[in-house]
Amino acid sequence: MSTSKLLRSQSSRYGATEHGVSSSRTNETNDEDEQRDNRLQRGLSARQVQMIAIAGTIGTGLFLGTGRSLAQGGPASMLICYSLVGFIVYVTLLLLGEMATQYPVAGSFNAYTTRFFSPGYGFALAWNYWFNDAVSVASDLTAAQLVLQFWTVEHAWIVSLVFWIFLVGVNSLHVRGYGELEYWLSSLKVLTVIIFIIIGTFVNVGFNTEHTFIGFSNWKIPGAPFVGGFGGFARVFVTASFAFGGTESLGITAGETKNPSKNMPRVVNLVFWRIMIFYILTIVIIGLNVPWDYPNLSNRSTTTSPFTIVFVSAGSSLAASFMNTVVLTSVLSAGNHALFAGTRVLYGLSVSTPRQAPRIFARTTSQGIPIVALAMTSSISALCFFTSFIGSGELWGWLQNIVGVSNQIAWLSIGLSSWRFRKAWIRQGRSLKELKFHVAWTWPWGPPFVIVTVLFLIFFQGWSSIFPVFSPVDFVSLYIEVPVMVIMFVAWMVVRGFGHDGTLLREDPISSPSEPLLPESSTASSLGRRKSRLHDLVDVDSVDLYRDEYAEDPIEVEAEDEVSKRLNGRLGLLWRLYYWLV
Repeated sequence: MSTSKLLRSQSSRYGATEHGVSSSRTNETNDEDEQRDNRLQRGLSARQVQMIAIAGTIGTGLFLGTGRSLAQGGPASMLICYSLVGFIVYVTLLLLGEMATQYPVAGSFNAYTTRFFSPGYGFALAWNYWFNDAVSVASDLTAAQLVLQFWTVEHAWIVSLVFWIFLVGVNSLHVRGYGELEYWLSSLKVLTVIIFIIIGTFVNVGFNTEHTFIGFSNWKIPGAPFVGGFGGFARVFVTASFAFGGTESLGITAGETKNPSKNMPRVVNLVFWRIMIFYILTIVIIGLNVPWDYPNLSNRSTTTSPFTIVFVSAGSSLAASFMNTVVLTSVLSAGNHALFAGTRVLYGLSVSTPRQAPRIFARTTSQGIPIVALAMTSSISALCFFTSFIGSGELWGWLQNIVGVSNQIAWLSIGLSSWRFRKAWIRQGRSLKELKFHVAWTWPWGPPFVIVTVLFLIFFQGWSSIFPVFSPVDFVSLYIEVPVMVIMFVAWMVVRGFGHDGTLLREDPISSPSEPLLPESSTASSLGRRKSRLHDLVDVDSVDLYRDEYAEDPIEVEAEDEVSKRLNGRLGLLWRLYYWLV
C-alpha cells in the first residue's frame, strides 16, 4: 500500500484529518490518487507505434480480404476501389494527426468527436467503434480457421481458442510487451509482402508451373476485369474499408506514445505511404496472377489467400505452406492489434468528460493495463466460435461487412471532428503556427472531402445486396451500423434529459454528480445559446482549445536532441537509413 493510501486509511479509522485539513481537501487528494492509479503509461516507442500502424492495416484484410474482393468485383474493380479508399484514408489520417499531435489523449478520435462535434454523437461513435474492435478480434479468430483449411485441419476452433488465450495474456502485460510483439510480427509481414511482390512478378513473366507468360490474361477471361458490374464494383468498397481499417488507431496509441509532438507527425507522414506502396503493388500482383473464378477463392464455406495461391503457382508446396503460416501469424497480429485498440477505446470512454462508460473500466494494473476493459472487450470475441453452426467463410464475410462499415463511420467522424476543430481554432483567433502538426495543403477542403466521400461509400456499397435480388442478410450486415448509431444517439439525448426548450435538465446517470454534464468548455452563456435546440452540437466559440494540449517532457526532448545529433553527424546518412528501416 502506498504511503498516501496508508495515511488516508489511518485518518479514516480515527475520524480525523492530518494538520486540520478539511474533508473536501482529503476528497480531492483521494481523487488525484485514484487518477494516478487509473492511468495509462507512455511506453510505446516511435518504431513500435509505426509498426502498430502497419499491423493494423497489413493483416487479414490484405492477406484474405483481397481474395474476396477479387471474387466479387474482379481485378480492375479491386485496383480502383483500393486506390480510392487508400487516398481517402490518407487524408483522414492527416486530419487525425493534427488533433492527435495537439491533444494526445486516451480515446483519440472518439474523444475529439465528443469534444469538438457532439457529446451525443461521440457517445454513439465510441461504443460503436469499441464494438467494431471487439468484432474484429472475432473476425480474425474466424479467419484463422479459414487459413487452417489449407492443411485440412480438423477442429480448427481449438486453434482459435488457443489464439484467444494468447492474445488476452499478451495484452495483460506491460504495453511495451504488446508493442514489441507487434513490432516483430509486423516486420515479418512487411518482409513477406516484399518477397511476395518479387515472387509474384517472376510468376507472372513465366516462372510458374505452366511455364507460360501470364501478363494481363486474367483480366481478359469471361467476367473480368469488372465482375458483377456496378454492384460488384461498389461491393469492393466495403472489403477495401475493412482492409484499410485500423489506420485511425494511430490516434488511439497517442496516449501511450513517447514525445507525441515529434513522433506522431513522423508516423502519419511515413507509415501510410509505405502501406500504400505495399497495397497497390500487392493488389496489382494478385490481379495479374490470380483469376477471379479460382476454385474456393471465396465462398460460403472457405476463403483462400491469394498469397498462398501465387506461391502454389510458383510450384513449391513448401513455399506455399510457409506463406500460409505467415498469413496465420498476420491473423494473430491483427487480432492482437484489435484487442489493444478496443481496450483503449473502452478505457477512454470511462475517463472522458462527460463520462460515457462506468468508472470500473478505468481501473488499471500497476503496469498501466486497463484490465477490466480488456476483459470486457475480449469476451465479445466468443462470436468466432459460432462458425460450427454456419460456414466459416459466410460468417467471416458478415463480420467483415460490419467492421468495414464501422471503419467508414470512424473516418466520417474524424472528418466531422476536424471540421469543427479547425473552425474553433480560427474563430477563437489562434494562429496556425501554434499547431504542432499543420498539414497546410488540406486546408480548407480536407474535412469536407472526407465527409462527402465516406458518405458516398456508405450509401452505395450495398448496391449488390438490393439489386438485382434483395439479400436481407447482406443488407443488414452492410447497413446495421447506421440505425444503431442513430438509436444510441437518441438514447443518449433522452437519458440525459431535455426540457421543452432543448436545454439539458437531468444529471448524467453514468457520470458522478461532481462532473459537468456538458464538456468543460460549456459555460452558462453557451447553455443559453443551446436553447431551442434538439441537438448538443459543441459551440466552437467556447470550446476550450488549451485543455489537454501536450507539453514536451524535458527527458523526451533530450532524447530527441540525441536523435537529431545522430542525423546531422558524420554518419547521418546511415542513421537516416536505419531509422527509415526500423
